[in-house]
Amino acid sequence: MTDTEKFPPEKNLPAGYVPPKTWTWEHGNGGAFASTNRPTAGATHDKELPVGRHPLQLYSLGTPNGVKVTIMLEELLAAGHAGAEYDAWLIRIGDGDQFGSGFVEVNPNSKIPAMMDHAPKGGGEPLRIFESGSILVYLAEKFSAFLPADLRARTESLNWLFWQMGSAPFVGGGFGHFFAYAPMKIQYAIDRYAMETKRQMDVLNRHLAGNEYMAGAEYTIADMAIWPWYGQLALDRVYPGAGTFLSVHEYEHVQRWAKQLDERSAVKRGVMVNRTSGEPSTQLHERHEASDFETKTQDKISKA
Repeated sequence: MTDTEKFPPEKNLPAGYVPPKTWTWEHGNGGAFASTNRPTAGATHDKELPVGRHPLQLYSLGTPNGVKVTIMLEELLAAGHAGAEYDAWLIRIGDGDQFGSGFVEVNPNSKIPAMMDHAPKGGGEPLRIFESGSILVYLAEKFSAFLPADLRARTESLNWLFWQMGSAPFVGGGFGHFFAYAPMKIQYAIDRYAMETKRQMDVLNRHLAGNEYMAGAEYTIADMAIWPWYGQLALDRVYPGAGTFLSVHEYEHVQRWAKQLDERSAVKRGVMVNRTSGEPSTQLHERHEASDFETKTQDKISKA
């Protein structure tokens, strides 16, 4: 049986579509994020990154992946690690900031978040760190915090950290894209990714039924990595209507955990950093000092 017989073109979406022998890129693919998507890497323009006065320089946006790192930094500061003071610079991915030459030098994959440590352990040249999971591990080891020293607890924390890194693309790139951002509603795609997203929520729910946090009794970087995606999904904050669509209220143990983390002061601050949507009082486009939360949110700036 030929592919045409197995997959009649009139039943394809759009009707009549037949995959070509060789795929070619047409500008505009990607729906809501068409302007940020392309099949090649590298810089598109020259642009140096700003550098503030703190050793840790974060270049990011307040998406779930970016929020992982700002929560970690705020938790470190709340725990008394003064060396975790940082400058957070806004990278507007809709404007293509991630393709500037300076950003590509920090992260050749052109994705947020990316970080430079100008005072790495042992000294030497500034060190780049990219991929949110890598940044979390780096900071945990730099400050000996939020990653247990005990072998079993450490391994469990890393198990769940890497689970999140491998699973979240289904939630963001899969379910989120086809549910909220694609230029057309495709039932097959939405059903496929909704099923996997609910399976992942069930994985979490079963685990959290017997554990206060992801690694057991201790709050770790695993919680910080998972909460911005799955915790906020449980709280119906990720994609409009997604909470109802996925019946997130059914995951009672995820709900308990999500609300528990949501009450942490450092989490509340972390979600504000580099945020460009929502109420102006919740948006802190750049963060350079702790006092910025009180004086430089968008509602304060607009009145200045």
